Amino acid sequence: MFRPDAFADRLSLVSLDELAGKGMKGIIVDLDNTLVGYGQEHLAPQDAAWIASALARGFKVALVSNNFTGRVQRIGAELGVPTVPSALKPLPSAFGRALRLLGTRKSETVVVGDQLFTDVLGAKLLGLHAILTHPLVANDWYGTRVLRFLERVVLGRVKPPNGRA
Repeated sequence: MFRPDAFADRLSLVSLDELAGKGMKGIIVDLDNTLVGYGQEHLAPQDAAWIASALARGFKVALVSNNFTGRVQRIGAELGVPTVPSALKPLPSAFGRALRLLGTRKSETVVVGDQLFTDVLGAKLLGLHAILTHPLVANDWYGTRVLRFLERVVLGRVKPPNGRA
């Protein structure tokens, strides 16, 4: 439940070729510290380009975030993807809503996120594939900092492979 299927340094380094080769058709992306740095409002150009490339290749993409509706919907609209805000991750209901929005099966959908106890666990509870990224920025909300400590305990101090997913 706590082991991602792959690791990547950041979203833009997840190989779309590898995802396609594994039969993935849907991609659920976390927002804070995966797509946009915590406390930041603007997407990094390489991550926005990755989403655009995924869409151009025929992948279906949705954002699932514990963040508030307005922020999540604004960024989703900017990217042209559906959103599931106020998700209460790791509860699987938000991931189920994203699956319905995407129209993909569990076996062909991957979750990409920076937190083990929200993104990876939520994906695994619903039977989805999961890729764990490094957070984009070091600062986090207080509750997330506690979870980051627990992540290191669960994953061990082994550094994930260099960005390959």
